[in-house]
Amino acid sequence: MASEETPTLRPAPRVGAEARPRTDDAARGGERAAAPGADADRAAPAPSTGRPWTVWTTRLLVLGIVLAALNLRPAITSLGALLEEVRDGLGMSGSVAGLLTSVPPLCFAVFGVTAPRLARRFGPGAVVCAGMAAITAGLLVRPFVGNTAVFLAASALALMGIAVSNVLMPVIVKRWFPDRVGSMTGLYSMALACGTSIAAAATVPVTDALGGNWRPGLGVWAALAAAAVLPWLPFLRDRGAAPGTGQAPATRSAPAGPGAGRPALRITRSRTAWALAVFFGLQATAAYITMGWMAQIFRDAGVSAGTAGVLLAVTMAMGIPLAFVIPRVATRLSQQGPMVVVLGLCGLAGYAGLYLAPAGGAWAWAVLLGISNCAFPLALTMVGMRARTGPGVAQLSAFAQSTGYLISIPGPLLVGVLYQHSGGWGLPIALMAALMVPQMVVGVLAGRDRTVEEEAAR
Repeated sequence: MASEETPTLRPAPRVGAEARPRTDDAARGGERAAAPGADADRAAPAPSTGRPWTVWTTRLLVLGIVLAALNLRPAITSLGALLEEVRDGLGMSGSVAGLLTSVPPLCFAVFGVTAPRLARRFGPGAVVCAGMAAITAGLLVRPFVGNTAVFLAASALALMGIAVSNVLMPVIVKRWFPDRVGSMTGLYSMALACGTSIAAAATVPVTDALGGNWRPGLGVWAALAAAAVLPWLPFLRDRGAAPGTGQAPATRSAPAGPGAGRPALRITRSRTAWALAVFFGLQATAAYITMGWMAQIFRDAGVSAGTAGVLLAVTMAMGIPLAFVIPRVATRLSQQGPMVVVLGLCGLAGYAGLYLAPAGGAWAWAVLLGISNCAFPLALTMVGMRARTGPGVAQLSAFAQSTGYLISIPGPLLVGVLYQHSGGWGLPIALMAALMVPQMVVGVLAGRDRTVEEEAAR
């Protein structure tokens, strides 16, 4: 699965180029991505930092982007693979475990909005470096605490680092690789999906290799986060671009960036913006329920812990190829409603299978739910297609994601409450399937061929 929380940003215009009206295709997000690996050895345009920008500097930044992306989900999926052991070790109830699975979207909604302001003050490279350090500290501390409250606090620290890094990754790509936005975005999206899948599949075997104790098995992922800190250290002093503009910070003699002086959209007047926000929230709900609870569903059905982790990894890994395919297909369609419906039907089929034969068809249900969870890259693609201008895209992205993550918070918690009080997975799975219906409805509305600028102006 691709990242639930990566904002859609437009490539920066070339320095000195005249502003040109956007074509219909560009307004719909139909820009062509550069071929992966193209110009691999060519240095990116140097930011205004006064420091030499070499091929090796570029390669170091690429390494930093890949390592950072690898760390944007293991804190979540590694916990999902060992949730039963963590619950037993800390004496958690099902409701508290549900609260734990609701913490990621809460942190993304609360801390993600602070990332642009922090980046303007300290520079995006410094904030990502600090984010990787926060992930390291949180993952290192949380397995070795003795109570649930401190475990939640350490998890929140790691998730805070993920939240700010998640928001700033596309900003960094846009600033330092303006002519390779497509290929670099594909690279970090693939790394994000790989990190998600590897943590889900490897956590249980690593735990077994370390003696079967869940604490070192959960804490070992701090080493990967610590490795991600190192490539960002040389970029601590680079102020880079102001988030959302792709331009260097303005000086007294510098012209205003794109969209300067343009009034902000009254985004809440757009029905499409609201439909997209609800669609984003419901697909995020499904994703975090899957990451937090699916392995436990399989384990309760008699599947071994190791196999359950691999099944979760298969679900997450479906986002690796489909994250490339779905946006390309979506931009060729005037309306994305049919794609929303296909993904939703895959989700309904997967939930029906989990209810009727969770162990017998486990691999099929894992694949179907993995396809359904690829509503995330579709949602990001529609953000780019439902606004005509760069500032409009940035404003729509912020609104849809912040509102969507707030919507997604109760879902995993409610699943935990239903599981505890019903004593089984029938009611939770029914809830998951029921949420797929409004997801399809609002997704069809969000996929209509219109823009938020048109609706906000009415």
